[in-house]
Amino acid sequence: MGDKEMKQQGFTLIELVVVITILGILAATALPRYVAMQREARIAKAQGLYGAIRSASALAHARCLLDLSGIVAGGTCTTAAGTAAMEGTAVAMINQYPSRSTAPGTGIIQAAQLSASTDGVTISSGVNPTIIQIAGATTAANCQISYTEATAAAGVVTAPAIVIDVTDC
Repeated sequence: MGDKEMKQQGFTLIELVVVITILGILAATALPRYVAMQREARIAKAQGLYGAIRSASALAHARCLLDLSGIVAGGTCTTAAGTAAMEGTAVAMINQYPSRSTAPGTGIIQAAQLSASTDGVTISSGVNPTIIQIAGATTAANCQISYTEATAAAGVVTAPAIVIDVTDC
């Protein structure tokens, strides 16, 4: 057996360098796309929650108006405060719209059926508004939905302000 019959085993150094270079290029192009997809997913979640909150507010308001008209019983909604029966539970109302309360089973959080533990959000309420921030956002304050309670002056009810901010999700 001479040197000519020796079989090559494994990779040559050049082949290894080429494969590592190709993998590096693929990783460099895929990482920004992956990060962008995460951002888009957080924006989509925020937009979905925004829609859920707006819909829940409108449905609770409609239910309150039914209570006020006497067409449907089951709630204690009044022009100032009370509750509206939704999905078998009482939703705390203020000025004919869901309150900003974040206590379990009350207000807009109950009406929209939101849960911090299952929806991947942080729910906080100071004086006014209630803030729902999306978990994992680059800047939590710039990836949120705020719900400011409805107001009433001289018998005129102003609907709640529901604002979405997705500038830095």
